[in-house]
Amino acid sequence: MDIPIKLLDSLQGLRGFDKTAFEKTHDDGSLVTAIRMNPLKPIQGNSHLAINAEVPWTQYGYYLKERPSFTFDPLFHAGTYYVQEASSMFLETVLKQSVDLSKPLKVLDLCAAPGGKSTHLQSMLSKDSLLVSNEVIKQRVNILRDNIIKWGAGNVVVTNNDPRDFARLEGFFDVIVVDAPCSGSGLFRKEPDAISEWSENNVMLCSQRQQRILADVIPALKNEGILIYSTCSYSREEDEDICQWMDEQLSLENIPLSIKEEWGIVPGGGGYRFWPDKVKGEGFFISCYKKKNGEVFRQGKTKKLTQLNKREMEIIGQWVRTEGLLFIKNNNTVYAFPEKIFQDISLLLSGLHVIYSGIIIGELIRDKLVPGHALAMSTILPESGPAVQLDLDNAINYLKRKDLVLNSGKGWQLVSFAGHNLGWVNVLPNRVNNYYPKELRILRDS
Repeated sequence: MDIPIKLLDSLQGLRGFDKTAFEKTHDDGSLVTAIRMNPLKPIQGNSHLAINAEVPWTQYGYYLKERPSFTFDPLFHAGTYYVQEASSMFLETVLKQSVDLSKPLKVLDLCAAPGGKSTHLQSMLSKDSLLVSNEVIKQRVNILRDNIIKWGAGNVVVTNNDPRDFARLEGFFDVIVVDAPCSGSGLFRKEPDAISEWSENNVMLCSQRQQRILADVIPALKNEGILIYSTCSYSREEDEDICQWMDEQLSLENIPLSIKEEWGIVPGGGGYRFWPDKVKGEGFFISCYKKKNGEVFRQGKTKKLTQLNKREMEIIGQWVRTEGLLFIKNNNTVYAFPEKIFQDISLLLSGLHVIYSGIIIGELIRDKLVPGHALAMSTILPESGPAVQLDLDNAINYLKRKDLVLNSGKGWQLVSFAGHNLGWVNVLPNRVNNYYPKELRILRDS
């Protein structure tokens, strides 16, 4: 691997950098594959995933012996696990040491696509917490939305906003996570094409952008709130120098973390470095800060939303477990929101560009519900609802939106694989209509 000489020169003197070991790790061609389990959708047995070991800094992460074809694993499409770089799962350790996760929290994942950190955050937060999963780049927000839906939780709002838009929510968030856009040198092993895009100029441009992002969003963090900053860059200008800039320019106090020596993580300069020759993972940097002052949040204008009437609730009640939820209708589309965070969601709907929120139950048409894919992915369905268990071949055919032949009852049916829902079919007298979303279907043959 032809690592830029200027990058190697710039890393000299950084704590933990060993040029010989660093180059050897990049040259040997080995890649680390890790997954993170979804606690909302536990798998009975993981033998098909060839688990090798646990990722030590998270209770949900596992290393795999080899990388399988995730595309052809129905349990991947069911949202039972997420394929994620192991180093970035250290977010869990940071959060556990800096906040009380048993309490209801308002959390913003500012640069969230494709959804690794957001799904991880959702797994750690209490059920009465609110997660705002934001992506600045419009072209990337759909994959974020799809991954949030697949994860199955209803306490997430997906937005497409610039960081400065959150300043109007002054003092609103307990925690803000900024996994900042960066020059990407920490992912050279996984994405060799990124080498040709690396330059000293790009590093400086990224550093300036990171400062702007942090300065724009910091008003939204409440007093004593937690800011977590991370990159997948090795460059000092995007890591330790940003920490120094935050110390000098923002009212933040660095929070030291307790780490185990055997993890191989290198502390210093306000943050924690992951060198791939020292940890089983890719290059990563993360730091944690507490805000030392800030305004008290003042409730603003909320969006007026239409709740379902008695007859509509009777229809919905035949499909879902309604306890603790509020149901809203926008035109014919029905949404379910956790009741305890409904006011907060109403506020966000009035002031942000919301792409997705809560759980879309489906469309109410002539006193009948056409169920939505998000409902199939959720955890609010009755455990004893109508479902058809598919074998592997039929599950793959379903995920390709191919025709199915089923021996089942008529009408709307859930289709499942190994006990986990994949989506809906509508069984008619002479055919089975496949309602797996077109944009999610498997396009490859094998």
